[in-house]
Amino acid sequence: MLIDTHCHLDAPEFDTDRDTVLHSAQHAGVSAIIIPAVAPTNFAAVRDCCQRYPGCYPAYGIHPLYVAQAGANGLIHTREWLRDELASPTPPLAVGEIGLDFYVPGTDAASQELFFVEQLKIAREFDLPVLLHVRRAVDHVLKCLRKTGLRRGIAHAFNGSRQQADEFIRLGFKLGFGGAMTFPGSTRIRRLAAELPIESIVLETDAPDMPPCWLDRQRNSPVELAKIAETLAELRQTSLSEIAEATSRTSRTLFGISA
Repeated sequence: MLIDTHCHLDAPEFDTDRDTVLHSAQHAGVSAIIIPAVAPTNFAAVRDCCQRYPGCYPAYGIHPLYVAQAGANGLIHTREWLRDELASPTPPLAVGEIGLDFYVPGTDAASQELFFVEQLKIAREFDLPVLLHVRRAVDHVLKCLRKTGLRRGIAHAFNGSRQQADEFIRLGFKLGFGGAMTFPGSTRIRRLAAELPIESIVLETDAPDMPPCWLDRQRNSPVELAKIAETLAELRQTSLSEIAEATSRTSRTLFGISA
């Protein structure tokens, strides 16, 4: 069985066929899906999705590109929501999606880092792993992780160097690989996927975003995780069953999923 460690199943792109999408993913062997929020405005949607669909698990956090939208009370609300939801029937398995994004012009880097560090502290307080958004900011993210001492989570959609990958691993983090790995031109990502320790790799779709090469920029879906896993098996010259077992074992251990 496979685990999609990063899928925005609550997104409006799935409003017309969410039941079908989830059924298709389960039929393709996806046994669990982690659904990260991006801002307090979609916390309830993520929770409702996870309450409705067995095998879906929530994460709550403020994405770096939603920092301004979250406003002055965003961090307080996030902490209180996480605290309350930890006692709910569908408790959060992580804090996320959080991190830094220095790719988009005009963003406030200082505010991003403030929100990021404070959410790392919240994750440490509640003993939760984090789902990291890292775009043009790998070294800055690593600096913040060292500063806070957090040692558990996933660098989502990893696209750094081998040296940076090794540093994430040294700090106790796993690296998420998904659609980008399927493109033949993504030579660095494919090389990392082939060479990094398998116990440091988890699979993800980031659906509805980051579609694999065969979708030709169409909407991504968690059903694609099976073919993404096949790509990883081909790159590592091993079997799909070994990839599924190894990556799922890593994900279950990280998030505390028993199924």
